[in-house]
Amino acid sequence: STLQSKNQEKDKEEKEDKEDENKEEDNGSQQNRTSRRKNYQRRNGDEKKARGERSQKRDRGKTAPNKDQKESENKEKKTMKRGKEGENKQKKDRKNSISSSSNSSDEESLSEEELAMLKEQVEQKKKLISTMRNKPWRMVKKLSVLREAQDFVEKFEGALGKGKGKKLYAYKMMMAKKWVKFKRDFENFKTQCIPWEMKIKEVESHFGSSVASYFIFLRWMYGVNLVLFGLIFGLVIIPEVLMGMPYGSLPRKTVPRAEQATAMDFSVLWDFEGYIKYSALFYGYYNNQRTIGWLKYRLPMAYFMVGISVFGYSLMVVIRSMARNANESTADGDDDNFIFSWKMFTSWDYLIGNPETADNKFASITTSFKESIVDEQESNKDENIHLRRFLRVLANVLIICCLCGSGYLIYFVVKRSQTFSKMQNVGWYERNEVEIVMSLLGMFCPPLFETIAALENYHPRIGLKWQLGRIFALFLGNLYTFLLALMDDVNEKLAEEDVVKNITHWTLLGHHNSSAGNDSTVTPRPLDPADVPRGPCWETTVGIEFVRLTVSDILVTYITILVGDFIRACFVRFVNYCWCWDLEAGFPSYAEFDISGNVLGLVFNQGMIWMGSFYAPGLVGINVLRLLTSMYFQCWAVMSSNVPHERVFKASKSNNFYMGLVLLILFLSLLPVAYTIMSLPPSFDCGPFSGKKRMYDVIQETIELDFPLFVAKIFSYVANPGLIIPAILLMVNFTNTSRTEYKPHRRVLANISFFVHK
Repeated sequence: STLQSKNQEKDKEEKEDKEDENKEEDNGSQQNRTSRRKNYQRRNGDEKKARGERSQKRDRGKTAPNKDQKESENKEKKTMKRGKEGENKQKKDRKNSISSSSNSSDEESLSEEELAMLKEQVEQKKKLISTMRNKPWRMVKKLSVLREAQDFVEKFEGALGKGKGKKLYAYKMMMAKKWVKFKRDFENFKTQCIPWEMKIKEVESHFGSSVASYFIFLRWMYGVNLVLFGLIFGLVIIPEVLMGMPYGSLPRKTVPRAEQATAMDFSVLWDFEGYIKYSALFYGYYNNQRTIGWLKYRLPMAYFMVGISVFGYSLMVVIRSMARNANESTADGDDDNFIFSWKMFTSWDYLIGNPETADNKFASITTSFKESIVDEQESNKDENIHLRRFLRVLANVLIICCLCGSGYLIYFVVKRSQTFSKMQNVGWYERNEVEIVMSLLGMFCPPLFETIAALENYHPRIGLKWQLGRIFALFLGNLYTFLLALMDDVNEKLAEEDVVKNITHWTLLGHHNSSAGNDSTVTPRPLDPADVPRGPCWETTVGIEFVRLTVSDILVTYITILVGDFIRACFVRFVNYCWCWDLEAGFPSYAEFDISGNVLGLVFNQGMIWMGSFYAPGLVGINVLRLLTSMYFQCWAVMSSNVPHERVFKASKSNNFYMGLVLLILFLSLLPVAYTIMSLPPSFDCGPFSGKKRMYDVIQETIELDFPLFVAKIFSYVANPGLIIPAILLMVNFTNTSRTEYKPHRRVLANISFFVHK
């Protein structure tokens, strides 16, 4: 038994030596390998000699007494211990020599063939990691293979460096990984920083892309108005408040004596009269002093240039958005083939780990199936062409009659409000009749149009565009009817200004004469600004009307959502159990989100902002607050009170239809402002342009007084119509040639037109 145990110990030692040799062969050099082999052979020879001697002693000692056997066994144990201690010392020396050799020369540790193979394996593992998602494996196998590949790459990627460059290479690889991770995290951070992105995604998953497109449009409108507010607030309002004359120093900045008793009443402030009328919110507050403050800030010039830049920036942003949407729509491939197969097998995202996100994704896939089913049904629908044409013509005739009636009603109400303004003790309804009628028309006409449009039976996407066009025509007709009636009021105020101007002149002259008396050495006492006669200041009157329209539109929108959506939903939800019929399936049921009415309400409101911001600089700030609250309020109303449309349809890939409406309303909003700037004289006692014949005279004044003489001549030559008209024609022709770059026949026609214009 002792011999067997000794033999087993020797076998274990031999196995350990072989394992050490294998490790040493992988990590050591050729010289160390040969030296280890020689040592191993010598040790084996010594062990064989020792075994032979032991066997001879055993044979001799079989007949020996027991004492001799015990002594020999003790000697053998001592020799075995000494041998083990020596072997352990040899192992430690080998390890130390291997580590020193590997540290001294890394190039000798791996041959060139091994480096090439290792590099190839690392590249294969990296390729496997990048294409792991496309493998047709189970998720358990994917995860296990992915972990193994990542561990392999992390372990052996640093070994590709050689010598002193190994640490540098490992550092570069580590920094490359960290840079990739940083870019991924930064992209996620940018996505999180997009305002209301998760709210819009949640709405899209339950109501479809058509409803979500409204909230995307609302967010875009909020960004544009935020920039416009920064321009007006930073370049006009703040300089006037900080560096201009304070309140009460000038008649234009002081409430008249007759109005001071009621200037702080709520009813007066609600009509934007009293102290609000004589504040920085409106045009009349700003002084016509050429430079203000220690900075010599040219406020009239800044006011004029900011008013123009509002339209210029808006035009640039709208055109840029249309171009980007057009590029995105043309860059997408044709995804109309095998729609349902793609949606069935490729819609789910297997990286979703949040239950709420999974529910939203499930709802989104269901909604996308409904959208595709509607598109497929519309493409395969058979219809009676003659009956359909007759119904569509009838629907258009009815809608035209509604548009004409609404325009006449607004013109009649505006004319009647002018008579009310000349009367005393007028009620609240008479003072706000115009705003109430316009808000009611905007609230009730779109549902009427939608009811009439049911006769046409268009595809939902096409029907939405027709509905948007009709409501746009309604709002635009109402707005221009209001402007035409308002221009009559402006002309009356301009005629009144001539009389008031003479009264003001004689009042100041009489005060000067009475205070001076016969003694010419006495300085006349200044007249209190509150006692100076005022002109009507038609610019402030126009600004007040636009502010009233905006505020009344905000109130009507919010009240409609509360009453027409939320209270209606509560009634249907809680009274349905004790009612005679099913309220959810029948009348009144839950409300659907009115896409066309809300979109056109935004566009119409933005048109009023563009027109009114020149006469009321604070109007843009009111609109920013309106858009900010609308996003939260309408998102809450949609998710809590509305239901998806019965025929859910997919929104257009490009949002250019909305942008086309915005571009049209921008152009139509520019016309009244340009007319007043170029044609009407400014008020003589209010605003930054008072004392000038036309508002644009401030540009000529600045060029003459602040620029050298040759610059004034250059501007006069540039403003010549003989140069402006050819420049516009050249721009139009160059635009045509850029559009027809890959169409030779159109390019020839464009070149011919270019030479004809020259």
